[in-house]
Amino acid sequence: MVVIRLARGGSKKRPFYKLVVADQRFTSTGRFIEQIGFYNPVARGGEEKLRVDQARVDHWVAQGAQLSDRVKSALKNI
Repeated sequence: MVVIRLARGGSKKRPFYKLVVADQRFTSTGRFIEQIGFYNPVARGGEEKLRVDQARVDHWVAQGAQLSDRVKSALKNI
């Protein structure tokens, strides 16, 4: 099954997440099909906290991709 989820990056105590489309069987930080945005939970000042290519999200959901719980809640707040 194809899932839209967050892949963690960044350094210790400074997380940065890529919003990726991946096969469920791959590890969360491993191989992915497409990167469709990012989420920066520690954004300060004028930094961008969330960027999502909504057209690509709609495309993948139409193809049968499932959203992870964390991604669902993040997209609800846009």
